[in-house]
Amino acid sequence: MAKILQNLASSFLILSIALSFLIVANAKPQRFTKYLSPATLGLKKEKLSHLHFYFHDIVSGKNPTAVRIARADMTNTSSTGFGMVAMIDDPLTMTPELSSKLVGRAQGIYASASQNDIGLLMTMNFVFMEGKYNGSTLSVLGRNSVFSTVREMPIVGGSGLFRFARGYAQASTHTFDRSTGDAVVEYNVYVFHY
Repeated sequence: MAKILQNLASSFLILSIALSFLIVANAKPQRFTKYLSPATLGLKKEKLSHLHFYFHDIVSGKNPTAVRIARADMTNTSSTGFGMVAMIDDPLTMTPELSSKLVGRAQGIYASASQNDIGLLMTMNFVFMEGKYNGSTLSVLGRNSVFSTVREMPIVGGSGLFRFARGYAQASTHTFDRSTGDAVVEYNVYVFHY
């Protein structure tokens, strides 16, 4: 009886191993990534576009477009406003006048991120509402040294016609009202996209 059980156990073990090999051999491999041609997503030739507009950062009045949402205990005593965080929904227009044609909005957050100079961490989307880019966005993530003549921030992505976007945005202050804190900033954006 013991010999029969031993043979049966050996046969079961061999059968189990054989079935395991068959299952593994016939299984489709699971992959985390795979390489794709841009054409599989309907992407055509990559283009380089230049966008030019004005960013209106309004912190004063009844309807500000930039509002402080957080601060640290030391923010009010810091010479750089370190620790201040603001939420923005700033209009983007064709010309420096706020009454000019609205082409989109800058929506996101900026924060005073430097203890030594006035340097903002900018995390925002340019949400376009005009022309062929209506509904498309560009995402900006970078440092804005506001008192530099020209500041450069990376474009890290986008949506709509700006899928797979990469590039940079150059900002230069057009006007700054010291009494209200309101600013108009000229933007030149250079972006590769499909």
